Amino acid sequence: MKDLMTSMTYAPLEQLAQAIQHGELTSEALLEAQLARIARHGRQLHAFTEVYADEARAAARGLDQMARAGIRLGPLHGVTVAVKDLFEVEGKPIAAGSKARPPRISAISAAVVERLRAAGAVVIGKTHTVEFAFGGWGTNAVMGTPWNPWDLRTHRTPGGSSSGSAVALAAGLCTASIGTDTGGSVRIPAGLCGVVGLKTTRGLVSRHGLIELCPTHDTVGPLTRTVRDSAILLDVLSGPDPRDAVSLQVPARAVLPQLDAARGVAGMRMGVLPEAERADVDPEVLAACDEAVRVLEGLGLQRVERALPQSLAESMRVAGSLMSAEGYAHLGELFEQEGLEFDPHVRRRILLGRDIGAAQYLQLLRLREQAKAEMLAAMDGVDLCAFPTNAIAAIPLTEVDELATPLSRLGRFVNLLDLCSVAVPAGFTRAGMPVSLQFIARPFDEATALRVGQAFERATRWYLAVPPGLG
Repeated sequence: MKDLMTSMTYAPLEQLAQAIQHGELTSEALLEAQLARIARHGRQLHAFTEVYADEARAAARGLDQMARAGIRLGPLHGVTVAVKDLFEVEGKPIAAGSKARPPRISAISAAVVERLRAAGAVVIGKTHTVEFAFGGWGTNAVMGTPWNPWDLRTHRTPGGSSSGSAVALAAGLCTASIGTDTGGSVRIPAGLCGVVGLKTTRGLVSRHGLIELCPTHDTVGPLTRTVRDSAILLDVLSGPDPRDAVSLQVPARAVLPQLDAARGVAGMRMGVLPEAERADVDPEVLAACDEAVRVLEGLGLQRVERALPQSLAESMRVAGSLMSAEGYAHLGELFEQEGLEFDPHVRRRILLGRDIGAAQYLQLLRLREQAKAEMLAAMDGVDLCAFPTNAIAAIPLTEVDELATPLSRLGRFVNLLDLCSVAVPAGFTRAGMPVSLQFIARPFDEATALRVGQAFERATRWYLAVPPGLG
């Protein structure tokens, strides 16, 4: 147990859950170790809005009593999960990363929180987000920006909007975390912070109890240490929920058994980033991802070079307009008010939606449906695509241009086209910042993305790297 206690800071969820099940570790010991790390590093990293220390201790003790009695609630029994401050947790304040109005005390818990707890998870606290989740850099001018743990000297971008969720996990402050992805908001911070992030197909995970930005694009997804851990969490979280009508229309199937089937990836066909889109990717990132593609070819995947039916720039335009239009519909009344404290960059993005009328909005939806059909046709004969997750690695906050969107360029089209994607660590820049590769698959084909992601992960083992200086 001593060896496990030493290494459990960055241990995979599955390993920790099994150790608790077999009596090699207690949930309370795991929790206390993570609370100690939060006390030691939390002020600088600024990952959490609130830590539920007392409630988490009580939950951990209860779960340990169950474990000693041979009772296991589910695959998350005893491990800790942090949730983004967009999800309702009954009795707890919710602010959505904003100071524009006082935090509201939630009267309900989100479906995600319910399912985490039903599977035995300890909800350790809530994590910071870009205000109302509208931004890819991870910055928050009013609540403060979490600190990318890979550079403790220079405050670098954590990625957004699920910034705190990625930082907390990467720094070993929790076992897993939950974020949302509207235009890359799980994958961007996962990529910049060196962890795994899963963008699920819209409707696969219930959004009941989530403060939404753009319902056409909003999805819920886990951030984990390994691809397999993401599969475990997906099976816990997915499934129909009558409180979210979209979730009632999606197929219900477990992905973990498909990973356990131990099928190889040889012979699968993967699309790679088209030449026309490579110019906007940082050379170091491009080199790391090109090497990752060579690794995949070594595993037997066949490289397919094929143009995208719609440029990433055009997808950015359509998706961004839809996000502003729906964001304004949901939040415009609030952001129109004067004298309130807003992140000015988020306010600008929201108010852009004011000028999008009904006819233009309907045209955007038509363009979206057309682009979805064209992308599925273009993927005929291709199992998945392997693209960089982000066009750049983490940069100092002093260099951030809030009018630029390089971190959304390779992610937003996935939401627009209703695809799924998993971001997996794929190397480092010379400055020691993580690089990430995403595996993009058809709607509801998370199993394929995870299967190839796991094969790549095991072949490279980049996921084992941890931030220096956080002992």
